[in-house]
Amino acid sequence: MAVSKADVEYIAALARLSFSDDEKEAMTHDLNEILTYVEKLNELDTEAVEPLSNMGDRTNVLREDAPKASISTQDALKNAPDSQDRFFKVPKVIG
Repeated sequence: MAVSKADVEYIAALARLSFSDDEKEAMTHDLNEILTYVEKLNELDTEAVEPLSNMGDRTNVLREDAPKASISTQDALKNAPDSQDRFFKVPKVIG
């Protein structure tokens, strides 16, 4: 299955994107390269391969969820450039 310039234009219209003619040509070429690679992967014999639900063989790699002491407010604000009471003071970003 090959991707045509019309296919790229249709997909761009669905995504509400606009491309120049050069970009459409490049996109067509890139999508065809991707499809060629996928077709090459489909040539592999995977009959004897078990399906995977996870790439690793570990079942639980998370640490134990145990409560522990957190950093104090004074320590958290120690390196802050500016603070007020127990809060970080930052420049206003909403006008």
